[in-house]
Amino acid sequence: MFSFFKKKSPPPEVQSPSTPAAAPASAPATAVVESGASSAPTPAPAPRQGWLDRLKSGLRKTGASITTVFTGTRIDDVLYEELETALLMADTGVKATEHLLQDLKRRVKESKATDPSQVKTLLADAITDLLSPLQKPLAIGDHHPTVIMVAGVNGAGKTTSIGKLTKHLADEGLSVLLAAADTFRAAAKEQLAVWADRNTVEIVSQQGGDPAAVSFDAVSAGRARGRDVVLVDTAGRLPTQLHLMEELKKIKRVVQKADSTAPHEVLLVIDGNTGQNALAQVKAFDDTLGLTGLIVTKLDGTAKGGVLCAIAREKPIPVYFIGVGEKLEDLETFNAREFAQALLS
Repeated sequence: MFSFFKKKSPPPEVQSPSTPAAAPASAPATAVVESGASSAPTPAPAPRQGWLDRLKSGLRKTGASITTVFTGTRIDDVLYEELETALLMADTGVKATEHLLQDLKRRVKESKATDPSQVKTLLADAITDLLSPLQKPLAIGDHHPTVIMVAGVNGAGKTTSIGKLTKHLADEGLSVLLAAADTFRAAAKEQLAVWADRNTVEIVSQQGGDPAAVSFDAVSAGRARGRDVVLVDTAGRLPTQLHLMEELKKIKRVVQKADSTAPHEVLLVIDGNTGQNALAQVKAFDDTLGLTGLIVTKLDGTAKGGVLCAIAREKPIPVYFIGVGEKLEDLETFNAREFAQALLS
């Protein structure tokens, strides 16, 4: 289901006969066999189309306020003023809104559009171009193991996103090792252990242990056991908690002692409901850790889906995955054109 830029070519190590990822290891990455489905390969367009339907449904609140602007009969200053308000209300941000309006006016002039419905199509093109720098697949296979450090504030869906990502990695035949380095939050280790058990992958944890020590042990174990991916779940914290942000730096430093090239990816999970606050989190965590990618969750039911435009304009860090719900299939790779079309559908 996920499309990775690079993937290790040799067949994965089989951990046990019951490992669900062993059977479809040679299948295309886009063919995912759902529970209870037949053994015949699933056509690639079908899962993606189902995802697009969920994305459109999830962004309905955001899109409704924008698309009503184009129900009139004239292209005039009133239309652009209403569109500006709608974009700002969708948490697109001032800079991104100004950019989109300028770009849109240029496109309208060049295309000699005369109908508001044409302007809507041109806006989708403008949003696509703005978001395109964020579209980048996650690379797996350049390093062995690929060490992915995941951060985020409490409640953003960090541990759940790690679990979903683990599932899809395992389904693609990649061996995964989890590091339960979130030693502060109650039941965080247990929550990650459930995902490890569900996906038949190993987990490294310590009762009340130091997060950096857990991370070091996990990376060392991943190298020794020949795992493809090590996912490090760090403790959730606010960027204003400076002492805890400093601990994130420590985790990164200690991981580099276990593997001088690691971490190979530093991901931040942000809640799409938080709008401009999400942008502030991206800036703060990037200053601390040097982010390489984002996972944007909970875009379903929010009127603030435009925050990706703000990120693209002010802090264009790749968005590897977006989520529109709690189910496993509700987390998918980010595509700029799909998102723009869903936003204005």
